[in-house]
Amino acid sequence: MHCRVAMAFAGLSFLLAAPVTAKPYPALTAAVADASRPADARAMDESRKPAETLDFLGLKPGMKAADIMTGSGYWAEIMAKAVGPKGKVTGFEPSQFYATPEEKPKWEALTKRVPQVAWVRYPFEAFAAAPNSFDFTIINLSYHDLYWVSAKYGIPRTDPAVFVKTLYAATRPGGIVGIIDHVGTPGDTRTIVDKLHRIDPDTVKADFTAAGFVLEAQSPLLANPADDHSKLVFDPAIRGKTDRFFFRFRKPR
Repeated sequence: MHCRVAMAFAGLSFLLAAPVTAKPYPALTAAVADASRPADARAMDESRKPAETLDFLGLKPGMKAADIMTGSGYWAEIMAKAVGPKGKVTGFEPSQFYATPEEKPKWEALTKRVPQVAWVRYPFEAFAAAPNSFDFTIINLSYHDLYWVSAKYGIPRTDPAVFVKTLYAATRPGGIVGIIDHVGTPGDTRTIVDKLHRIDPDTVKADFTAAGFVLEAQSPLLANPADDHSKLVFDPAIRGKTDRFFFRFRKPR
């Protein structure tokens, strides 16, 4: 349910503000390699490149980190091991998603398996977190859902600007927010999201910079120029292989 910049980032003024490290720090590598992670999570590693992704974003031991719209807890579980005992991870999941019959047992199993994560449920349309809570946040393949309305899942019309403003306040000065999402074409954002679960990267840039975040870096790590941007992301031909933009925002100090 959770759901390249257009020409593989060609023609942009910059690709990376800092290079992707060849070897992510040992605790991060070990967290990804941990054999206790579920098989279905480890099966997604090839596509998601978790060690390289979190290293590029700047996750470090001791950080207070958040995984918003955590879904299966994929990122939260890795991050909890990577930040170590001096760090803390909060996994946020909309209560509407948790309430579905297929998700509730998964969520309950997850919270028992990884008790060191603070698992928080919240109304999709009313994300809340205390000011200056997090050094690091990741939102993977889900930001577009803030433009989505679903009677089936009880998702009302949400104001993305309110969400990002709340996230800005919850981010400590100098803190990082990483956004990964399916590349969509320009046009009416809500229509495109409703039809394809994709979003124009420029819409995300505009939303976050309007709230005060600075786009510090972007990476082609998860790009796939062969993706057909007119396809629904759940189409079997492209599912798990979509073209994804990858932004690192920072809150100024």
